[in-house]
Amino acid sequence: MESKLTITSKYIKRLDVMPFDEVGQYLDENLEHTRLDRINWPEVHSYKPDCQVVTAYSDKYLYVYFSVICQDLRAVNTANLSPVAQDSCVEFFMQVPGSDEYWNFEFNCIGTVNASHRVTRPNAVRLTDEQIAGIKRYASCGTEPFDEKHGTFCWDLTVAIPFSLVGIDPAHKPSHIMGNFYKCADKTAHPHYVSWAPIALDKPNFHATQFFAPIVLG
Repeated sequence: MESKLTITSKYIKRLDVMPFDEVGQYLDENLEHTRLDRINWPEVHSYKPDCQVVTAYSDKYLYVYFSVICQDLRAVNTANLSPVAQDSCVEFFMQVPGSDEYWNFEFNCIGTVNASHRVTRPNAVRLTDEQIAGIKRYASCGTEPFDEKHGTFCWDLTVAIPFSLVGIDPAHKPSHIMGNFYKCADKTAHPHYVSWAPIALDKPNFHATQFFAPIVLG
């Protein structure tokens, strides 16, 4: 792990038995927050919402909690694999050390999922409806779609990604995974591309595994 930028994901066994709508509040109140504050392409979009992330894991799941304060709120997409990055969206990309594949998990503010795994960006293997159903989600905005609203909004999203989905055996889990966290909203009045780990590319592109940083499974 050469990068000095890391997140430590804490093991919390009881998360698997907590009511899922309480998990986000528990993570928010008890664990360290990491801010997504890299504007990698200011010449394209310079707006930066306040977005923070908390991670943890259990025997079965990797948990990610996003909290956001932003201008504008949009949640038009409701179908699995729809272009949720057009909406108010948070994303988690990850790669297991030693694997050629990486995984992209994208969620709009009502929990709609667009997710795939791939070796290169053009060659995506889309998740099935059954696989997506196994990803737990709780959105403070609810689950009903809505057209763009203007103003300042606070919202959060909690997700739990099964270790089995991404090929991790919890009994022999790696010491860390590689990844990045993103905030975007392509079709809102304040579009943006914000990341946790910086991306040194000329044009907006989140599919950049060379800039992933360690997420330690502590």
